[in-house]
Amino acid sequence: MTSSKPLLIGVSARIYYPGTHGALPGVFTKTLHYLEQSVAHWVLSGHAMAVMVPAVTKDSIVRRSDLDLDDYAHALDGLVLQGGNDVAPECYGEAPLHPDWAGDAVRDKYEIELIRAFIAAGKPVFGVCRGFQLLNVMHGGTLWQDIATQRPAALAHRELGQYERHFHAVEIEPGSRLAALYPGLQRTVANSIHHQGIKDLAPGFVVEARCPEDGIVEAIRRTTGSGYVAGVQWHPEFHDPQDGQTIDDGPMLQDFLAACRAARSNA
Repeated sequence: MTSSKPLLIGVSARIYYPGTHGALPGVFTKTLHYLEQSVAHWVLSGHAMAVMVPAVTKDSIVRRSDLDLDDYAHALDGLVLQGGNDVAPECYGEAPLHPDWAGDAVRDKYEIELIRAFIAAGKPVFGVCRGFQLLNVMHGGTLWQDIATQRPAALAHRELGQYERHFHAVEIEPGSRLAALYPGLQRTVANSIHHQGIKDLAPGFVVEARCPEDGIVEAIRRTTGSGYVAGVQWHPEFHDPQDGQTIDDGPMLQDFLAACRAARSNA
């Protein structure tokens, strides 16, 4: 593989389980692994190729032992973790406080294995929303299972019916790598589509941005060990280039892809 070829960026799969939205017919009677178009287009906007990495679940026709995620980590140049279902509280030593917050333990296990494989291969990892939360959890951090009930004085971080059109202010931590990517920009605006958030930050990570109204963590980066591991709570793939009021996620993407090129050249 030469450096002139486009970067190959792995994207973890979202998982749809039959019956989760009623008795839908046809393909919805099957387990589906899918990649959101907006995430793929975000990767493509950096002139890289998006490659979805499928999970192996209990009803798969292949066994987990048949799939070596290390092969994906060595073949691809970096990993993006999509948003989606809650992280299972058992991953950080808690029981669900409500049945709706039980999360997706199957996807957790698959993505944690995938993340470990990419980190071991020296490939950059970038987490979006759920992916940002999972990076924190798998490295020893915890989550608020529901911000609205556990932090009642906090800002509303999700508005049903608004989805990516719900926004709030984000304050970038001075001296952070994120601050270096946005010189002179201390406060900006980002979309907010989550009801869970980081409670205890994982050891070896630093906070790179917070919501100034309530202190909820909005961006993190690992500072111990080698390699690039970072994430944001918001969804950069939903940024409208015509909206000058919200954060331009281009510098973050280019920083991640630059790390992927460096990892390729060192392979």
